[in-house]
Amino acid sequence: MGPLKGVKIVELAGIGPAPFCAMLLADMGAEIIRVDRVAEADLGIATDRRYSVLNRSRRSIAVDLKTPEGVATVLRLIDQADAVIEGFRPGVTERLGLGPDVCLERNPKLVYGRMTGFGQDGAVAHAAGHDINYIALSGTLHAIGQNGAPPTPPLNLVGDFGGGGMFLAFGVVSAVLEARGSGKGQVIDCAMAEGAAYLATSAFGWHASGYWNGERGTNIVDTGSHFYNTYETSDGKWISIGSIERKFYRELLEKTGLDNEELPEQMDRTSWPAMKERMAAIFKSKTRDEWCQIMEGTDICFAPVLSFGEVNEHAHNKGRESFIEVEGVLQPAPTPRFSRTAPEVQRPPSDPGGDTRDALADWGFAEDEIAALESAKAVQQA
Repeated sequence: MGPLKGVKIVELAGIGPAPFCAMLLADMGAEIIRVDRVAEADLGIATDRRYSVLNRSRRSIAVDLKTPEGVATVLRLIDQADAVIEGFRPGVTERLGLGPDVCLERNPKLVYGRMTGFGQDGAVAHAAGHDINYIALSGTLHAIGQNGAPPTPPLNLVGDFGGGGMFLAFGVVSAVLEARGSGKGQVIDCAMAEGAAYLATSAFGWHASGYWNGERGTNIVDTGSHFYNTYETSDGKWISIGSIERKFYRELLEKTGLDNEELPEQMDRTSWPAMKERMAAIFKSKTRDEWCQIMEGTDICFAPVLSFGEVNEHAHNKGRESFIEVEGVLQPAPTPRFSRTAPEVQRPPSDPGGDTRDALADWGFAEDEIAALESAKAVQQA
């Protein structure tokens, strides 16, 4: 019974950021139908549906969008929807007959959410790309990595999910809210490159002020400093330190035994490389668990670096139930939390087309209509 209960959305299946957006909205209670292809497609997802966790919380119908009946079926669903989400290159849904002009003419209150890497227009709008390319164009990738090392992609979190799916979800909710007052829908042009830049807004401010020197791995929060870094422990594991504020830094020095030594000023950048070496030697003297006993729960700004396989064993994560198992697959629980309208995983991931008949029936298609669509091979029940 999440906060978006009652919102109806049609998702045109894709990979990465668009499914992540749909998962966020569905976990928050929105009713979403995912429109998958009839023929099995190489969408880069796991064969076993259980591991396609981005597809959780919503039902899947398989539709052949190359048939007039298939397109008509999706348009009929869109007629009833508050929003549609698509993640194709510019112009693809127009060629399918499912572009925003067609959909908004039929449903004037519709929010049409479009996810691309570079945007709907511009010099490279139609070029293929992935997260690494989008964050490169945004300026963000240049800043990520250690000194003397190449720019290091932070998985595909900054472009696909942070700069992409998260911003599209925010845009959809904002536009649906506006449409309920104005009675008018609109098109959302969500570009991952621009979203990645937006995430780095504060860093742009640092750069303009001269506080960020532009050389990778030499600034406070990019592994340049000794007090905002990761360190290996004696058992080959890692811990993280983020003692930026002076009072936190003083506690770090106390817990590492450096508080009685004469040390350079914390913000003396010329001393950072030598101090990193000293910190590395200190942290290498104990195991990760030993450092947890010394530092965890203090104001040092400390946490162990946990692997995906370890996160659910930590007392904090376990106590808050930050991770859940769905059909035996460990995955993050829906967040943020609400005091009254609690979000939840509505259902495990479906096979593509696994819910075709039931979902169409629930959205107003009669049994004979569904049977006719199946006979025309416009839709398929997995």
